[in-house]
Formats: sequence, C-alpha cells, structure tokens
Amino acid sequence: MTAMGGVQIKKNLRVVTLNIHKGLSQFNRRVVIHELREGLRALDADIVFLQEVQGHHAHHARRHATWPTQPQHALIADTLWGEAASHVYGQNAVYRQGHHGNAVLSRYALSLVANHDVSNHRFERRGLLHVRAAVPGLQQPLDCFCVHFSLHESGRHRQLDALLKHLPRTGAAIVAGDFNDWRVRAGRTLDAQLGFTEAIAQHNGAHARTFPSVLPVLRLDRIYVRGLTIQRAQVHRGAPWRRLSDHLALSAELGLE
Repeated sequence: MTAMGGVQIKKNLRVVTLNIHKGLSQFNRRVVIHELREGLRALDADIVFLQEVQGHHAHHARRHATWPTQPQHALIADTLWGEAASHVYGQNAVYRQGHHGNAVLSRYALSLVANHDVSNHRFERRGLLHVRAAVPGLQQPLDCFCVHFSLHESGRHRQLDALLKHLPRTGAAIVAGDFNDWRVRAGRTLDAQLGFTEAIAQHNGAHARTFPSVLPVLRLDRIYVRGLTIQRAQVHRGAPWRRLSDHLALSAELGLE
C-alpha cells in the first residue's frame, strides 16, 4: 500500500466469483449461506461477483430455521466489510415464493449502471449486471459486469452479443461469473474484439474446471480482465468449497499499476 493524503491506496485488487446456488448445498439438502459467507471472508476479497443470489424466498424462510432475514448479498457484504460494504443486486427471476439474480459486493463504493435483461425465454431469466467501482489507485471507475449465461448455446450466443454491445470499448474492466460455456467460445470473442484476458487461463495455462464442485469436470466460471495486471489466480478446490455450492469459487489478484 501507499499513502496519499492520509488514505491508504492499495496497489492490487483481489476479486472473487462464485455461483452460490441460492445459499443451499449441492442437492438442496441444507442451508449453507452462513458457511459460505465465512469462506468468502477468508479469501479477503475487495470485489465479489455472485450468481444465483436469493433476494427473497418465503418457502425457504418458513422451512429452514437458519434462513437469513436479510437478502443473501447484504448478509455476505456486511460480514465481509461491515459498514464500509457496498452491494448491488440485479433481480432477474421472479416467482411466487420470491426472486433471485446476480450481485456485486465491494469494499469500495459501487454505482449501478444497469441490469440488462438478456433472458432467452421466460423459463430461464438472465441478466447482465453492470456496476462501476470507485477503486482507490485507479483514475477512472472500474467497470464490472456480473454474468450468468444460458444453459442453451443459442441463448449464450445472444447474451454474448448483448455483453459486447454494453461493454465499454476501452478502460479497465472485469467480466466475471458463470458463463455455462464449456466449449470456451466466449473467451475467444472477448479477447479478439475487446482485449480481455481470462485470469485462470493466463496464470495456469487452462480454464478452471469448476462444475460440479464435488468432482469438477466442466469449465464454466471465469474472470475476464482488461486494463489490469493478472498477478495470481486460483480455483478453490476441496474443503470447504466443494460443500458450499455446486460450483467452485475463483479468485484473482490484479495489479493496478
């Protein structure tokens, strides 16, 4: 860190992405949101990208004594950074019992740009959550996109086109989330057209296998970066992560200079 006017300026940024499976264990047998927030706290992230975040669910609240009274994104953010936490939730799927979507959490101030509806059909609601983070050490706000793409290739293709449409053409940016892109087509497009690099692939030589968490086979989750230096990147395997969701978490350490 360096000091500027009494404010500590970090020279790096730690980001994490995880599909949290609505705070339930892999086969929906138990509530794991409290264990999950402790796992995320141990990673000491600055910005967290979450998918399948349960904003509200009346049935789970009645069924499970440990179901939180707060929305899941607020519960996690408050645990990570307390009063300094900033969080934005993008509601995508609404149903009789409640709703869920994507969320970005940060130790730095966030501003919502848009939650773009990119649903392929009414049975699979999806959104591109675009926020800007005021990161000390960066001259301009950092554009952050939290994504959860379709299970169907035609839907993913249209959602990638929408992402390309909304992404700024220049400047520091992060696109992270669950791409459901086992054929690894999204990365080739982001790299070729907008100059992004996937953190795990650059650091480890291949995209991370993240699904299913117990025995990961498919390479679904990514952290794409532009305008920042990828210093380290990791897929979080084994305990406790394989018990906390059906996906594994990814993290990346990014240099600001």
